[in-house]
Amino acid sequence: MTGAERMLAACRREPVDRTPVWFMRQAGGSLPGYLALRERRSVEQIATTPELCAEVSLMPIEAYGVDGAVMFADIMLPLTAMGVDLELTTAGPIIAAPIRSAADVERLRPIEAETDLRFLLDAIGIVRRELGDRAAVIGIVGGPFTLASYLIEGGPSRDKLVAKAFMYREPTAFAALIRRLTDALIGYIAAQVRAGARVVQVFDSWAGTLGPAAYSTLVAPATAELFAAASASSVPSIHFVAGSAGILDEVAAAGGDVISIDAGQSLARAWERLGPQRGIQGNLDPARLLAGWPAIEDGARAVLDEAAGRPGHIFNLGHAIPRGTDPGILRDLAAFVHAAPSLRIPHEDRP
Repeated sequence: MTGAERMLAACRREPVDRTPVWFMRQAGGSLPGYLALRERRSVEQIATTPELCAEVSLMPIEAYGVDGAVMFADIMLPLTAMGVDLELTTAGPIIAAPIRSAADVERLRPIEAETDLRFLLDAIGIVRRELGDRAAVIGIVGGPFTLASYLIEGGPSRDKLVAKAFMYREPTAFAALIRRLTDALIGYIAAQVRAGARVVQVFDSWAGTLGPAAYSTLVAPATAELFAAASASSVPSIHFVAGSAGILDEVAAAGGDVISIDAGQSLARAWERLGPQRGIQGNLDPARLLAGWPAIEDGARAVLDEAAGRPGHIFNLGHAIPRGTDPGILRDLAAFVHAAPSLRIPHEDRP
């Protein structure tokens, strides 16, 4: 099987010849070619220049031998098209004027992805043409709560208290913000698929800070619309929420053909909760990448043992690659996963 065939089959929970593997934040991070490019160009310049974005997105395919080519596209990019003044930094996005009122929400502009985000769509086309079937192009979008939280907090936040306080204090304004973001993201997903994305991952990383009731009532309906958009575009989808153990059932109910779990959960127990109708992605602890090969091999072997060769497993980290990770380690890890026995159990023994 080719890398693209392997990824797509796993998303459909079909048997594959090898466990597919890719890494969150593989496009960028510590690759020498990317670091050299960053000496001359900012993150934003790379992400918004189609040829440079495509170049960085393709680097991990050659360097690591992974099965998915995730686009070098920050989840915040649609917000710039909505009129948000933000700076993309290595520490995270910084919002010049955070949302503090309903009037601030009203100032957000609708977007037309085909024109406002043309740079990424052109980059997707380049990557798709260059790769053929060697790897599946993975489009990305931010989840509604995560984007709303950045807009309200003004940047990275440990506890999301400002965002959650706004959510409870200004429910009408918060609902309007989620609505505007969702409308923009639905079109963005469809445009990425038309441009050549074969899988879409929704990163609602911060939604794990919510409890089940708040997530189900205030966020999940909008998230479900994003996955319906991916389904309508006939591509599989992956749903990632960091720290999702407390709301895993609600996250799964919101959608996604594959649920990506963080390293704080048992992959086997998470899959038991999800049931056989969902694939699962994950979930090596990223800290192991900084601990040397024996720790990496032990962790990878444990992840594969928990997956137990069941169709629908995509090997990934529980979160993003730590900056400064040795690229050779990632190449060796991808090779180790590919060499492991894969998907050999009968249907009735699946979780």
